[in-house]
Amino acid sequence: MHDHSHKQEEIRTDRPKIFLVGNPNVGKSAIFGLLTGRYVVVSNYPGTTVEITRGEMEIHKEKLLVVDTPGVNSLVPMSEDEKVTRDILLEEQPRAVIQVIDAKNTKRALFLTLQLIEMGVPLVLDLNMKDEALNRGIEINDFRLSNIFGVEVVSTIAVQKKGISSLKKTTAQPKVSHYKFSYDPNIEEHIKKIEPLLPLSNISKRSIAIMILSGDKTLKNWLLKNVSTEKINLIESLRDSAAEKYSMQLSYIISEQRLKIVDGIAGEVLTKAATEKKGISRFFGEITTHPVWGIPFLVLIIYLMYEFVGRFGAKVLVDYLEKVVFGEYLNPWAGKIVTSLIPVQILQELLIGPYGIVTMALTYAIAIILPITATFFIAFSIMEDSGYLPRLAAMLNKIFQTMGLNGKAVLPMVLGLGCDTMATLTTRILDTKKERIIVTLLLALGVPCSAQLGVVLGMFGKQPVEALLVWIFMLIIVMLFVGFIAARIIPGQRTDFILELPPIRMPQFSNVLLKTLNRIEWYLKEAVPLFILGTVILFIAEKLKILLFLQDAASPLIVNVLGLPAKATESFIMGFLRRDYGAAGLFALQEQGLLNTEQVVVSLATITLFIPCIANLFMIIKERGLKAALAIAGFVFPFSFLVGGLLHRFLLWIKIFN
Repeated sequence: MHDHSHKQEEIRTDRPKIFLVGNPNVGKSAIFGLLTGRYVVVSNYPGTTVEITRGEMEIHKEKLLVVDTPGVNSLVPMSEDEKVTRDILLEEQPRAVIQVIDAKNTKRALFLTLQLIEMGVPLVLDLNMKDEALNRGIEINDFRLSNIFGVEVVSTIAVQKKGISSLKKTTAQPKVSHYKFSYDPNIEEHIKKIEPLLPLSNISKRSIAIMILSGDKTLKNWLLKNVSTEKINLIESLRDSAAEKYSMQLSYIISEQRLKIVDGIAGEVLTKAATEKKGISRFFGEITTHPVWGIPFLVLIIYLMYEFVGRFGAKVLVDYLEKVVFGEYLNPWAGKIVTSLIPVQILQELLIGPYGIVTMALTYAIAIILPITATFFIAFSIMEDSGYLPRLAAMLNKIFQTMGLNGKAVLPMVLGLGCDTMATLTTRILDTKKERIIVTLLLALGVPCSAQLGVVLGMFGKQPVEALLVWIFMLIIVMLFVGFIAARIIPGQRTDFILELPPIRMPQFSNVLLKTLNRIEWYLKEAVPLFILGTVILFIAEKLKILLFLQDAASPLIVNVLGLPAKATESFIMGFLRRDYGAAGLFALQEQGLLNTEQVVVSLATITLFIPCIANLFMIIKERGLKAALAIAGFVFPFSFLVGGLLHRFLLWIKIFN
């Protein structure tokens, strides 16, 4: 997997361990970064696709290993992430477990605290984002909380680096909580019967007994390794007899009883001030998730992005770079230098011909795609930093339910607008295999990556606005249709939607700049070599007349079905090497006046739905397996041409652009 370390060999796994545990989006990674500094190793947890980050910190001249576990809502696992966190606690002995808590949502975090206390691990509670809690008028009595549980409670504000030294100090001598709480007599009786049948481990027998009663199937392998078959049968019959007493599932009953205890503790330690800061962020926070006003707000965001990326990036910046920088200076200079230094004609053509590395690959990559990608990255970073993306997920949850998904799926989908390859990787945040497959399919089918989207917006920037609306409407219909059908065909169930909504914040200029620069650097390293490779392939294909052959072979499809010029064929071939490269080819055809409005809409609709780029295909194979990847590609390829052909006929019939 990734290795972000220059000193990987120095990170020793035999050192005393500190585990960071917490709900998703509580700032765990930020705390981890502040505790460990720069040198970290990211690797997959054995037997899973879940990534674990490890790093080192030093206290009183002793080096400790800090492990950042995946965000969880419960330690009775519902997803692979939750299973990994639970397994780490089960298999490894920590010096301390730091539970990072979003202070605005202390009540939700206490549900997890009770489970950690049941496990009997040495615990430290870190109330992070204390400033945001105070802004909302939420006051937490740290001293009272510390007394109730008998463990250290520290307040931090990770983004301002506050409270980190106090947090470090508390990990030197963490305490095991003395807090005791019980369930109803029937559950307690069965816990006591199961406990003696369990082996010693790093967490208490009581907590394992409660997991078993909660119906935790993921413990099965651990039990098979550590407990005899007779004892397992006995444990399972005890679990069944405990469950018989209730009309609801036992896991629900246990959760309900825990929540009652949480309510009691929250009542003692939380006070909500009467004067809550309303403020502008509160106003935006409410509007962005509103079922009615949220939609016009989303339309406004899309419009602003269209203006910034499609008009400013793709028109103003591209025109300047393509026509002035490359057209008037770089390409003519390159022409002079190459012809004077390299007498061999074929090499001259390779560098500055119609399929030349300078004249085609670099012009496409730097003059056409880079300004569009850069403006998109800026817009995306602002949305990310402002806290709008999780709100979008909450607002679109209902729509996603029709596709057998929940609002969580919005996040990989929105990331897909950055890069589908990266987004396919982030489908790991989804709870079930079914959801991961559906989102991978939809990403491959209809989510254009930033570079492709930028070019698409750039092309529509030069067309009437109806053209863009037809394209958006077509994409939405296709995605809903395919998602709806996939949800019915692919086996498995959907999970409930739980997502933390951070407050709406003013994006920090330095953060936006840093994210944008990192992404541009990634784009240059990732994309430019592929553009050059693609151009060389096109060059060779043209010289060997393969391009002509492919154009002839595919032209009935391109010309007769889609109604496009035969020259568009090479854009589709290149689109497989890199999505934006294909779109850039269409951009060039539009610039040359070879595509009318109707052809622009049809070609962009088809290439957006077209097979994902080669890098994404490899990622799908890695994440979902070869069989699923081939099935997805086998569906997407003909389907995109079918939709393109139908759209072409439809647009000719209604004569909207004539």
